[in-house]
Amino acid sequence: MNPFISCISGGLLALSSTLTYAQAPTSFEKPPTFEASKLLPPALIKSDLHRIREFCPSDGFMIHFTIDSNYGEIQCNGMNELAERLNELKAIKTLVETSRTDLFADGLKRSIEAPIDAVKNIAEDPEGALRKAPATVGHFFKKVGSSISNASDKVEDKWANRDKNKDSAEAIEDAGKGLGKSAKSIAGFDKAKLDCARKLGVDPYSDNALLQSEMEKITWAFFAGGLPLRLGVSAVSGGASAAMTATKTVGLPEDIYDVTPSELLLRDRESMLTLGASETLIEAVFRNQDLSIAQRHSIIEALKEFPKNGDRLNALGIAANCLSKEQARYLNQVMMKLKAQNKKTPYAALTTVGRMPAGVTKEGIVEIVAPVDYISWTPRIADFAQAPKMPQMKYRALIYGQMSSKAKSGFEAAGWQVVQR
Repeated sequence: MNPFISCISGGLLALSSTLTYAQAPTSFEKPPTFEASKLLPPALIKSDLHRIREFCPSDGFMIHFTIDSNYGEIQCNGMNELAERLNELKAIKTLVETSRTDLFADGLKRSIEAPIDAVKNIAEDPEGALRKAPATVGHFFKKVGSSISNASDKVEDKWANRDKNKDSAEAIEDAGKGLGKSAKSIAGFDKAKLDCARKLGVDPYSDNALLQSEMEKITWAFFAGGLPLRLGVSAVSGGASAAMTATKTVGLPEDIYDVTPSELLLRDRESMLTLGASETLIEAVFRNQDLSIAQRHSIIEALKEFPKNGDRLNALGIAANCLSKEQARYLNQVMMKLKAQNKKTPYAALTTVGRMPAGVTKEGIVEIVAPVDYISWTPRIADFAQAPKMPQMKYRALIYGQMSSKAKSGFEAAGWQVVQR
């Protein structure tokens, strides 16, 4: 179910209202199907990596895109996710090209035959490495010391018995697989992978499995081989500058690239305690597998920007109870819009409207933000618009997208001021 639908389906605040409004439209609309060629510029529709299918259905809130790519079919829920997935395709291409360079092959060979001290020490002296490790990553050493030693033996066997018919880079890569995931959970590797994500301009915690696999492979070869990370053209030419500059991922705080997952967990825990969250709520946020590490941090950081007298904990509870990755993605988009609006014109408080965070202006207006593609007048949107409201309060909807004339009329008839951005 679309996250916006889920949010509004619970209705507004459960308070009776004495207000009456003009008659809303009684007939509903069927969400339209859009054509990619009329929505998007040609460069986004087709490239050497992908093609977006022409007909794009909508669900009343978001437009659904299907991408046929060199790496398989990708479903996107809305324009924001479409932009993110297309950027990830470019990142994967850069990583794949890097894996075909001599520099990558050299790094992977070094990581197997003569790994840097950071890798050797953990295999040869895990207790000593533990004493030298930072507190935030020291627990990794206990878990992976023996596994790296065992994996190294397997790697040597694989390398000695490699398929001589394969080219050197492919044979080295096969041998390197013996290191396993546990070998990568060591001091330095997490930050090296974050640096890789920063250079590519992607979310380091993306749920794109292929992107994650390619980033791990490339990062490991350069990190364990003791070489500086070079991507794309710079890896081919041996130049000093990266082919892709570090860029901020849309909707995520910049510090997402600066600290490891374990360090970020500690930061987020302290932030939630400062917000006044109970241990039960904190654990619920951490346990929600649909909420990515990046989204969790982004939402928590946004909540810190709002006044203490508001309903920040209910908003945090919405994050803890997201039932899908789509809901979590949408919630983060809502919080980013509210945060930007609060920075422009500070809210007096943060509240929740149904299952949506909302701001309360100094004038007493309850304001929701809706980062949607196209709103149609459907039974669900009508239920939301016409739900009971608090007496003496005004309501405003900031629509970051398009809406049909019937949907706009329906909102206004139900007492909403509608502002399209």
